[in-house]
Formats: sequence, C-alpha cells, structure tokens
Amino acid sequence: MSKTNDKPERPGHEEPDHLKLRLFVTGASPNSVRAISNIKNICERHAQHKYSLEIIDIYQNAAIAEEEQLVALPLLIKKSPLPERRLIGDMSDNEKVLRGLGLI
Repeated sequence: MSKTNDKPERPGHEEPDHLKLRLFVTGASPNSVRAISNIKNICERHAQHKYSLEIIDIYQNAAIAEEEQLVALPLLIKKSPLPERRLIGDMSDNEKVLRGLGLI
C-alpha cells in the first residue's frame, strides 16, 4: 500500500471538505498506471491539496480487496466526505470523476 498526502494527516481531524480516497489497482497493468496518474492529476488540479489518496494493489493485499467487496478494477472509492462513491475505470473521463468526487 502506498499513500499520498500533501499535508500531515491526523486521523479523525480532516477538514470537512478533505477528500479521503482509496484506489484499488492490479499491479502495474496499463489501466492501473493510467488510473493512478489520472486521479493524482485530477486531485492536484481540483482538490487543492485537500485530499489523501491510498493506493492499494490487490495482488499485495487481497484481504482488503475482499473486505471492500470489489467487483471491477481499477476502482476508486471516495470514503469522505459522505456519501461514499465508487468509480470504476482508468479515471480518464475527468468530468465523470469530478462529478463523482463532488468537485463540480
């Protein structure tokens, strides 16, 4: 697992508009690499450093993938702010991703 934070995170002390994201990928497949790059670019441009992104490779951590009941990959889960949202694919449709994250 890797985590990208643009500022130190104190558990339970995020700002109300702080995005907490989990991206599930399958190793270094082309779709996984694109999804990682696309979501990082979207967050940098539109979340203004108010996000945390946890990247989870299901090959490295199958238990968490089972816990989240994944049906397709890559999968982005917006954990907060609520409501939780799930987006499937390589995150190349910027408008769809922005809408799903509540950024437009």
